Amino acid sequence: MTVHTGSDRSIDGWDLLLKKIAPNALPDSNTRYDAPKCDEDTRVEVTGEIMDWIQDPIPSPTQRLLCMTGAAGAGKSALQQTIAERCTGSDILAAGFFFSSTDPTRNTASAIVPTIAYQIGLKHLLFQDSIVAAVKHDPLIFSRSIQSQMEALIVRPFESLRGSNQINIGTFPYAILIDGLDECNGNTSGTLIPIHVDIDVRRQAEDQQAELLDAIEHCILDKDLPFRVFIASRPEWVIRTALEPGGHLHQVAYHIRLSDEYDASGDMRRYLQRRFELIGVRIGNPQWFTDENIEDLVEAASGQFVYVATVFKYISERRTLPAGRLKAVLTWTPHIGQTARPFESLDRLYTNILLNAKNAYEAIDTHHGRDFLLLLRAHHINAGGFPCPDMPKPFCLQLPAVGVSVLLSLEAGAEDNLISDLRSLMTFEEDDDRQIRLHLYHKSFSDFFEEESRAKDLFVPPLRVYTHLAECCMHHIIECLLPLDRLPGTWDELPLPESQRLSLKLAIDDLSFFLHIASASAIGDAVADFTHKDGWPKLGEVLPLAYNHSQPKAGFLFHHWPEWIHWLHRFAENLKIQKPEVAAVIVEFVEKWCSSEAEDGQEPQG
Repeated sequence: MTVHTGSDRSIDGWDLLLKKIAPNALPDSNTRYDAPKCDEDTRVEVTGEIMDWIQDPIPSPTQRLLCMTGAAGAGKSALQQTIAERCTGSDILAAGFFFSSTDPTRNTASAIVPTIAYQIGLKHLLFQDSIVAAVKHDPLIFSRSIQSQMEALIVRPFESLRGSNQINIGTFPYAILIDGLDECNGNTSGTLIPIHVDIDVRRQAEDQQAELLDAIEHCILDKDLPFRVFIASRPEWVIRTALEPGGHLHQVAYHIRLSDEYDASGDMRRYLQRRFELIGVRIGNPQWFTDENIEDLVEAASGQFVYVATVFKYISERRTLPAGRLKAVLTWTPHIGQTARPFESLDRLYTNILLNAKNAYEAIDTHHGRDFLLLLRAHHINAGGFPCPDMPKPFCLQLPAVGVSVLLSLEAGAEDNLISDLRSLMTFEEDDDRQIRLHLYHKSFSDFFEEESRAKDLFVPPLRVYTHLAECCMHHIIECLLPLDRLPGTWDELPLPESQRLSLKLAIDDLSFFLHIASASAIGDAVADFTHKDGWPKLGEVLPLAYNHSQPKAGFLFHHWPEWIHWLHRFAENLKIQKPEVAAVIVEFVEKWCSSEAEDGQEPQG
């Protein structure tokens, strides 16, 4: 389509518009030079589905808006860039806007309507003139709501163009592409999310995202306009709730779940193969890599295109030896003096996402005093199981996610709140044991989260988690108010709410284990306080009830009573040097429970 540049329009009106746009957000911005895009023979299925949706001549009512959600690093921006170039080649691209959380000129919603209007205005003189007239009529239009801006600068100019009969509307470019809605965060510093952020700032960012979706629905979907809008985003709170059943876009949007519906392994394999072969041509050694190397990298990527792109960028750096860098990636381990940083850009991505989630969670008033990273790390370790050393056979403790949350004194449903801003990296889902636990989409995030040299200030040592959980167990036992002199005959008859019975049962089951794997020196003071508050006598009174309660259900305490005693005894031995009096109290109780079991042959006795 020919681009028209009106000669009689008001320069002032157009200039005012130009001052409000975000040039860096344009699909062909020089700031985004060499932006990631898909190779011709990669992501063929999904690009085909998107282009079929865009070019469908008879769209259904739900084919005016396409939302593609996907995990961090799944390749959403590369797909969006590819679609933008294909639409440009087909002369159907009306406008595009690429958000970026680290670019203050394009990380807020304030510039999106002017930028889209500017691009559409370049398509036809009359559209331009209508925009200029709107700005002249209301010079403060850019300070109004997104919906008001969209009505004045896009809807009404298009209706004027359509009513003029000066153009065949069927040939007018109609694809509007918006990439990275989740990166609309209002962080004007252009840096990583600050360590502390006011909750109002976070809500303002989410309000901007929600306002944009509302404006698109009311101004484009609800009106008889030919535009089709394609939005790509991580599945964060705003777009996720809008697309879920009951959300305002659920019935009107076509939804592609990129991470769930498309396996990118073959595409990543072809991506690496082609680029490694080109390196071989450049260095004159086509044998510098093996097929096994590629398979190892694809497996490590766990479906993340950003992983293989990061690896290739590192390997192909100028004035370096590709084979040496490939080996560094495949064999990289942290050690003192390690200078190789093959995953540096990936680590920045994870750092940004994790900091954002931490700030959003801890800014909520009801979460005051909570350590987000500690809570998340507890669930993260539990996903693979808490390992137990010094056992004849390998042993690890793995709890349902709700059990971890109960020990951590979190409210019902806390798991979803904890990862509300991490949906691009993880979810809670049923595992092979039919228990709900944390599931990570990418192994590379776990590698990052577990390594201090990569996670840096976001790293939480496992011993800190073990110590905290042991402290939580003792807290539940001490704080539980029970008439110890007149306990009922069964666990279910304890005069406690069901939630407190559950927390007390978990605390009794798991206290010995977490004390054993925690550091005696780190938790010694907490155990001394537990002892001074008569925690051991209280535990001794309710222990038989907990044991009998677990027996018919094949519970933990029934099946692991010898280990429970062994762990507690070992902990007391380790505590003797630091807290000999406290250790003596624990040993006395261990011996009492052991003798009760030996005499009865069946269960511990208070």
